[in-house]
Amino acid sequence: MPVRIYEPKNRKNSAPLPVLVYLHGGAFVAGDLETEHDRCVRYVREADCALVSVEYRRPPEHPFPAPAEDGYAVVSEVVRTADTRGWDGTRVAVGGSSAGGNLAAAVALMARDRGGPALVLQLLLYPALDDRLETGSVRRFRRASGWDVEDSPHMWRHYLGGEPGGGPPPHAVPARCDDFHGVAPAYLLVAEVDALRDEGIDYACRLMRDGVHVELHCYAGAFHGFELAAPNAAASRRAHADQAAALRAAFTVRAG
Repeated sequence: MPVRIYEPKNRKNSAPLPVLVYLHGGAFVAGDLETEHDRCVRYVREADCALVSVEYRRPPEHPFPAPAEDGYAVVSEVVRTADTRGWDGTRVAVGGSSAGGNLAAAVALMARDRGGPALVLQLLLYPALDDRLETGSVRRFRRASGWDVEDSPHMWRHYLGGEPGGGPPPHAVPARCDDFHGVAPAYLLVAEVDALRDEGIDYACRLMRDGVHVELHCYAGAFHGFELAAPNAAASRRAHADQAAALRAAFTVRAG
């Protein structure tokens, strides 16, 4: 599959670079390597890391498990070939926004369940984690800026290859997982005025209850995708700085 590799233009030293594997948003069915290009550039500059942005296969032509398996395959390949690229295979993170946040969470679960690559962080930005669409924020913010809840059933139907709310396969809907012990540490960002807010907060709390190290941020007054829509707003600048700081902190730790 196509990927785009970013590295710092002026590396601070000759040490192997940590790596973030990034999965773009777009309700599973849309988006590409350009969708979050500016975000990827910021991460590389501010966290002094390499980044691999993934052009995963998309539904409806390629429903689950294809997109998640693509993310997992890239993470595995990054770890396998890190030494040949000047990267550090013991300092690899996975991240994504919205639907990409779902895929990043799924990759973290797959890595745990398959005994796969050990990850230092899962960076989840207003992730779409629950196909049941029953939270308070879903009911309250049905037509808030950035996302229309009326589109959610279509998004999940395309991704799951059937009606949402049934019995999805393992890893397709991270919120339906009942055990998070041993999953990679997490940074979770949610926006106050976002239908996906409550499922993100609930996911963070469930991770913490199972002993996973979690950093949770809720940005007051913000909406779904706010830093992409208004990158120079004060809340967006704070969010970018917080994410870069979380990556830098995670990259000081070696997996295992």
